[in-house]
Amino acid sequence: MEYRYRPEGVCSVEMIFNIENDIVKKLKIVGGCPGNTVGVSKLIENKSIEEIISLLKSIQCGNKGTSCPDQVARALEKYKLQKLK
Repeated sequence: MEYRYRPEGVCSVEMIFNIENDIVKKLKIVGGCPGNTVGVSKLIENKSIEEIISLLKSIQCGNKGTSCPDQVARALEKYKLQKLK
């Protein structure tokens, strides 16, 4: 299933997840620092939503109060909530 998320407070503008059975199969982050976003995307492939959230939630980028990894975690939290409805 494709899930799209618009991050807030970071340089990236969209996150496109491919999720199957609560496992992130692929993530494409549009915009942001290419080394960071490609690296994060590769590192979370084939990991569970819960594992990703626990790894990435609350990571900060400077004084922004968030980061691209934190936004990945927030996106997956939102995905979980929407899935319950």
